[in-house]
Amino acid sequence: MVWPSGAARTTRPVAMLPSNHQLLIANKAAPAKDLRDLIARLKANPDKVTIGNAGPGSPSHLTAVYFQTAVASRFQLVPYRGTPQVLQDLIAGQIDLVFDQASSSLPHVRSSQLKTYGVTAKTRLASAPEIPTLDESGLPGFCASIWFGLWAPKDTPAPVIAKLNSAVVETLADPAVRTRLAGLGSDLPPREQQTPEALRAFQKAEIEKWWPLIKAAGIKAE
Repeated sequence: MVWPSGAARTTRPVAMLPSNHQLLIANKAAPAKDLRDLIARLKANPDKVTIGNAGPGSPSHLTAVYFQTAVASRFQLVPYRGTPQVLQDLIAGQIDLVFDQASSSLPHVRSSQLKTYGVTAKTRLASAPEIPTLDESGLPGFCASIWFGLWAPKDTPAPVIAKLNSAVVETLADPAVRTRLAGLGSDLPPREQQTPEALRAFQKAEIEKWWPLIKAAGIKAE
């Protein structure tokens, strides 16, 4: 997900970097047994379910708004000052749901402090293949990634861009690097997506996807 800005006019894309995905998590005592059951309950109880987030404009906030639109219901969006606080209240049962990065929420799921209804990725995570995607669990097409890319100033010479891209590609092909990133829940872009052109196209698609949601919800970064 990305905030629209003038960056595309002042920089040149170099390469896509690994992305992270979120888990839709709930208190371990949450009554919904799976995502379809959860969606049915959300539709039957508009404005009663609370979804915490790490603050206005945060990835967890944007994904919650996206989820609200996708299931055609309404929730109480509860902002916090950061992830530790929102997870603490979720574990304590003070709020109902949270979208959180797999790297920080997966340990709580595996220790049975929390339960999950799925991951926001297009495919299951290599680090947690037992967790289904939200897409396959009952919300077709739902995907939200916290992605990263490398850009350079717009006047950077093409040979320099090519050299930087080559360094990224070489690094992401290293087995030790790939293993380490996968263990952290990161999703490595396939080789064909590591080009400057692919990064430019992906950024454009993300702006077109997220900006209408951001504008409609009146979200501003704080």
